[in-house]
Amino acid sequence: MSQDEVERRLTTILATDVVGYSRLMGEDEAGTLATLKAHRRELIEPKAAQYHGRTIKLMGDGTLMEFASVVDAVAFAVEVQCAMRKRNRAVPEQSQITYRIGINVGDIIVEGEDIYGDGVNVAARLESLAEPGGICIRRNVRNQVRDKLDIDFEDLGEVEVKNIARPMRVFSVVLDEKADALLTPVVEMPVKAAPSRRPQIAVALVVSVLAIGGLVWWQPWAPEFEPASVEKMALPLPDKPSIAVLPFNNMSDDPGQAYFADGMTEDLITDLSKISGLFVISRNSTFTYKGKPVKVREVAEELGVRYVVEGSVRRVGDQVRINVQLIDALSGYHLWADRYDGSLSDIFALQDNVIGQIVAALAISLTSAEAAGKGEAETGVPQAYDAFLRGWAYYRRNTPDDFAEAIPYLEQAVALDPNYSRAFAALAAIHWTSLAKDFTSRGGRWSERLGLSHQGARLQATKYLREATKNPVPLAHQVASGVQTFQGRHEAAVAEARRAIELDANDPIGYEALATALIYAGRPAEGADAIRKAMRLDPYFPSAYLVWLGLAQFGTEQFEAAAESLRRAAQRNPDDDIGLILLAAAQGHLGREEQAMSAVSALNTLRAKRGARLEEARAKGIEIGIDVLLAGPYTLKDVDLWPFKERADRERLRAGLEKAGVPAIAEVSAESPTEVAGATTVDAAAAKLLFDQGVAFVDVRNESHWNLGHIPGAVLLNFKSDFSEAGLLAVVARDQAVVIYCEGPKCLRSSKACVRAVAWGFEKVHYLREGFPGWKAAGYPVAVNN
Repeated sequence: MSQDEVERRLTTILATDVVGYSRLMGEDEAGTLATLKAHRRELIEPKAAQYHGRTIKLMGDGTLMEFASVVDAVAFAVEVQCAMRKRNRAVPEQSQITYRIGINVGDIIVEGEDIYGDGVNVAARLESLAEPGGICIRRNVRNQVRDKLDIDFEDLGEVEVKNIARPMRVFSVVLDEKADALLTPVVEMPVKAAPSRRPQIAVALVVSVLAIGGLVWWQPWAPEFEPASVEKMALPLPDKPSIAVLPFNNMSDDPGQAYFADGMTEDLITDLSKISGLFVISRNSTFTYKGKPVKVREVAEELGVRYVVEGSVRRVGDQVRINVQLIDALSGYHLWADRYDGSLSDIFALQDNVIGQIVAALAISLTSAEAAGKGEAETGVPQAYDAFLRGWAYYRRNTPDDFAEAIPYLEQAVALDPNYSRAFAALAAIHWTSLAKDFTSRGGRWSERLGLSHQGARLQATKYLREATKNPVPLAHQVASGVQTFQGRHEAAVAEARRAIELDANDPIGYEALATALIYAGRPAEGADAIRKAMRLDPYFPSAYLVWLGLAQFGTEQFEAAAESLRRAAQRNPDDDIGLILLAAAQGHLGREEQAMSAVSALNTLRAKRGARLEEARAKGIEIGIDVLLAGPYTLKDVDLWPFKERADRERLRAGLEKAGVPAIAEVSAESPTEVAGATTVDAAAAKLLFDQGVAFVDVRNESHWNLGHIPGAVLLNFKSDFSEAGLLAVVARDQAVVIYCEGPKCLRSSKACVRAVAWGFEKVHYLREGFPGWKAAGYPVAVNN
């Protein structure tokens, strides 16, 4: 049909379906069909005639209708729902017929007796949003009828629905006493005299042809969206039902309630992942889709799962509404959808209802332990749960500042409920993670941001972990495993990680803890298996997983595979010095001198930046207790600090680093170093060329030496009192060249200043090791202050 031939009109579309139709048909097919026909004959058809409605299609449990008047359509829907409520009073609950109704005013395309287009699609989506026995309408419908019908409406807010470009404002019709007052007597449809048999047969044939044609066009059996393809799966499907829970939409009027919707989503993931009969994708991977318009098919194919859960959360004060639907991505059908209402105090019961429906829909059998644990609330104090979710949202962001923001909320949670194990575990995790990250290229920042020394962070982690392990959750065992590993208690570390997995068999962090413990315990092959399980559960895994895989491969002397894993890790996170150490060692064993030296150079540049930050911390009076791990070029002596149980593992690492050119020990000398990582060492002649080009010079000596003589045009920034990032920026921009000097090879100020400048992001730092004496000895110009 050409565009000119398309007939369009504005109309009112009403869509209905029967709640639980498949269950009703499965329990009593003949009885359900007979009851549906009776309701249609005795109620729906007479009321449709009364309000001038036209039935477009009948689709088993669904109906599509058109009304010329918006008021008539809403009045019809109200009468039907109120009348059905009365009809169901004498019927057992399991046998009751209940409808959902959605109404929209929109533009449609007309083709013969059929209508279609966005106006029809929106009505169908509104119907799916309605509660059993309820009516959902769009704002344009509410605006037309609110002054014409004496009924009330509940504002459900802006709702995003599939295949509709923009969010729409949705209202629910309140079916109370006002609505009941609209009921009018049912007027029986006139009965026509029976026609002769021949015309009856002809009419039946015509109706059959039309019905078949309508079904072919409407295709109620067709998928609701394009199904996923097993062949296009990025990862093979697991051998048990696999599921991904997408981040629930925050439908609250307050955008600040996003933490609550995220927390609800994560709790559902956690509860599902504890079911051994399911394969559940981790939160880390599913939350990469947050706020993005995604298709179920794409999610399933990218994550390698068959089922997808979508939903929304609306919170007003202590009242919570959850909408959830379960989708079979391979068939394209919704297996189940429902809405749950309750208060914050009912939140765990609401979550259990959702979990129960998913388990039932997928026909999962719970173990006795899983069934016994169902319904156990992590806290009986709703305010503690809310405080925990606020803190957990910050914890998940995994930055020093967010860790600091998380602590007050988590401390509030344990103050409200002193037995809140998960909150204690989160506090332990924050302090232990901060301490552990202080051993990386971000050293000194994490514990400092918490206002603690390293010893203080250790004590806090121990205190909170002690409380968490009284009634441990998986996170408590994960943290305990890390603590045991780095204290050299390897078998205890493995045991703690296995306990975490027993409590949550789908948590990739538990498998990461197990991999780490096994590798350091001298069982790298088992560690590789564990980290690969973590990667499958979290397809968008962090770069640290590649480091652990590389370490496991290194431990089994698969140096080529290790180098590839560690190269990928360095690409994703170039600031991970553990990965660079291992990459250098693997390349050393492979005899790749250039690549090995490149990794060592990158490593020492990171350590130089770290050393500068540590000096700043000391200047602020902050206690630094791990200098030996953090400062200076890496040496073979540093390998002794790795927590390997087996000496052979430590020596394998040492041998690879030795082949990579790492020195045995740091050189101890009163003279300044010949090289500074990230800076260019120049002699007096090279410095003169830069001087002639107008490059800035910075003298870091004290004023008395400066007055006796300095390079003309140089700026004095006394290293001990004036040399700072702001001070250097006042002299030169980060992307401009600068030459830094002091009193020659015996002076350490210029090398330390260069280390700091590199750490602050200055890109073209030149280190004049010979200093002012070398410049003067070469006969170059000198300025003197009288």
